[in-house]
Amino acid sequence: MKTLILSAIVSAAALAATQAAAQDYEMSVYTGWQTAPHSRISGDYPGTGEDYDALIGWDGKSFEMPPYWGLRGTWWRSDTFGVALEFTHAKVYANEDDRDDAGFETLEFTDGINLLTVNAMRRWPEQWGKITPFVGAGVGVAVPHVEVATTGGSDDTFEYQYTGPAVRLLAGASYPINDRWSVYGEYQFTYSWNEADLDGGGSLNTDIKTNALNVGLSLKF
Repeated sequence: MKTLILSAIVSAAALAATQAAAQDYEMSVYTGWQTAPHSRISGDYPGTGEDYDALIGWDGKSFEMPPYWGLRGTWWRSDTFGVALEFTHAKVYANEDDRDDAGFETLEFTDGINLLTVNAMRRWPEQWGKITPFVGAGVGVAVPHVEVATTGGSDDTFEYQYTGPAVRLLAGASYPINDRWSVYGEYQFTYSWNEADLDGGGSLNTDIKTNALNVGLSLKF
């Protein structure tokens, strides 16, 4: 009986150790080149209530201040599956000609579209030598800094707002530098549905899509 109990304790300890080894936490930071395709804007002008609808070209300007960047914390529940919380400071500027034609002096989300999502992550450890490919998908919210001024208007909007839901897709690969540090590259796509309130009683509705090529650094602990 003592032998049986001892064997059970040893087996349980070995199983717990195996499960603990399979779990790790990873903090990642990244930057990169982010762009955004055209999208339609609609709503009503502040002060007048007049409706508008226009197609706007967006510029990302990733490396201008404030720069594009992101942060992701991942809890790897096993060797292959994890859950992550991710924040991205993406940004878009309306093309000047499109903006002017639509009746705006300023139309941008340049202190961040600010996307926060919860992701499901999947990885394939050392699939190609030391290279580990990974994918992820997440859902969350958009909290952009809305910067809008109409041509000749007296009410300018310059504030953070919760504007709607957001989704994220990503795929990349990481390479270890040592036991704790690794570098990685990835492609990332985001889509956010934005309904912003403008000072003076107006509104702005637009769906923003971003495409980004990221490079980053991860710390495992």
